[in-house]
Amino acid sequence: MFSMPTSRAVFSAAVILLIAASFVFIHAEQRMSQRVERKTCQAPDGVTIVYSAAGSGDTALVFVHGGMADRTFYDGQLAAFADRYRVIALDLAGHGESGTNRTKWGMSEFGADVKAVVDAEKLRRVVLFGNSLGGPAVVEAALQLPGRVVGVVGIDTFQDLGHPQTAEYTRAADEDVRQRAEAFRKDYPGAMKTMVKMLFHPDADPALMADAERRMMKTSPAVAYAMLSSFAGYDMDVSARRLTVPLRAINGDLYPTNVEAARKVKADFDVIVMKHMGHYPMLERPEEFNRHVAAVVQALAGR
Repeated sequence: MFSMPTSRAVFSAAVILLIAASFVFIHAEQRMSQRVERKTCQAPDGVTIVYSAAGSGDTALVFVHGGMADRTFYDGQLAAFADRYRVIALDLAGHGESGTNRTKWGMSEFGADVKAVVDAEKLRRVVLFGNSLGGPAVVEAALQLPGRVVGVVGIDTFQDLGHPQTAEYTRAADEDVRQRAEAFRKDYPGAMKTMVKMLFHPDADPALMADAERRMMKTSPAVAYAMLSSFAGYDMDVSARRLTVPLRAINGDLYPTNVEAARKVKADFDVIVMKHMGHYPMLERPEEFNRHVAAVVQALAGR
């Protein structure tokens, strides 16, 4: 038989474990009860934008994918944050389920896609997240949503913010854009495979890389070419300087972030660098990524 002190200790421990388990169960139930809705709205040029929405709260988190990706890259964030916030993940025009009937492609138009979703949802307090080209897209969206955005957060983007302001740099950048667009026009599968390989560390999970490539191949070659071609002449620095809200980033270390140069463009710029991380932290290490998202949102929403 147990002595009296030992029995009490065991009983107390059992009660604590039961209470803790109840909280975990309730929290899990709350997350499971957050239904994800498939919704649509219209961009200003008439393109249908498809998005996923879940949860509720005074603050909304809006996630925008990178080039040739889609909103499903953020399924983990819809599940993780819908118990605290209104969470949105959208397909930019030409991606995922959104329409392709766009005649003018560019960052301003992608920003308008994001604004259309924010308007449709009547969101008043928003943190915008953008991966890769989604970063410039959410900067453009923030400029079109004065007074409604509390912060802009890049996801493995803005590494080259504060680039040299020279004609040579601009010519080289535009030529790189044109060459990349031409590569996708000539050999779409080959160019996609090459690009995806460049977005992960060499020892990344091959199955994860293959899945990302498979999903990105769903974007049509015509859209990819038109979209990539439109980026020639676009200068991220010009738009970033106009931002009146904080600019942050959660980046991998595959490509270094020049923080000093970025702060010459946006003095409050700050970045969290995830070690040994590639271009898609939400896919590679989602739990760690979500912790960083939560910390950034808490800091921005508390301003």
